[in-house]
Amino acid sequence: MSATGSAPESVAPAAPQIDVIERVGRLITDGLALVGEVSVFGARALLEVWRPPYEWSELAHQIYELGFRSVPLIATSGLAVGVVLSMHTRASLERFGAEALIPAGLAIALVRETGPLVTGLLLSGRIGAGIGAELAAMKVTEQIDALEASAVDSFKYLVVTRVVACMIAVPLLVTVMNFMGMLGGFLAEATISGMSLQLYFNTAFSSVQFTDFIPATVKTVMFGFIIAVISSYLGFTTTQGTEGVGRASTRSVVFSSILIITANVVLVRLIFFIFPEAAGL
Repeated sequence: MSATGSAPESVAPAAPQIDVIERVGRLITDGLALVGEVSVFGARALLEVWRPPYEWSELAHQIYELGFRSVPLIATSGLAVGVVLSMHTRASLERFGAEALIPAGLAIALVRETGPLVTGLLLSGRIGAGIGAELAAMKVTEQIDALEASAVDSFKYLVVTRVVACMIAVPLLVTVMNFMGMLGGFLAEATISGMSLQLYFNTAFSSVQFTDFIPATVKTVMFGFIIAVISSYLGFTTTQGTEGVGRASTRSVVFSSILIITANVVLVRLIFFIFPEAAGL
């Protein structure tokens, strides 16, 4: 009796462990499946760009909505970032008597890293949430099905135009961010040290090379692609009605921000490999 009664006691503790392993395995497989689906979605968007018909009017409308209407946010943020960076840079360089290097240090920091990354994160909030919510609302209200019934390629009309618009608008908005950041840095320096506008910008751009702009521009194009593809995918595949609209909008911001930060790490390493001078090597 004792031998038969001890058997279940030895088997019972293994059941929770098996359940945990199954859950972890399921999460991993679901995550890999999601990555595969998003990758196929993005690859399809890139292929459809080159196939007619071309939705020029919708593309122009999306560039206006996603790009031009984001200018106030980016310009205001750039001005504030420039002021803050200038004050922090001055606090550090004053210890070594190198205040003259403040404009050059600010310009390099903005062009190479701060401008693209801050702009990408800001736009993942504004553009990502907007695309995710808009396409999700069209999905749950069957407007996408109505487009298909009208012989309109909904993927090309809704997704491809937004992907191309983001890839065009984000680099332009980064330029606005960089300029306003430099302007904010000048305002801070003019207030503290009375530096002239001509001296400030001559000093700033004397240390910035053309090779600093190329990698940053390529990186921002990738940021725009990430924002558009993630947001469009989540909007296109949303479920559960109006609740799914809010979920798609929130997930678009979260996933886009995480992927931008992760991609930035990879791209910086790749840039240093392709352009050794960007790393000071």
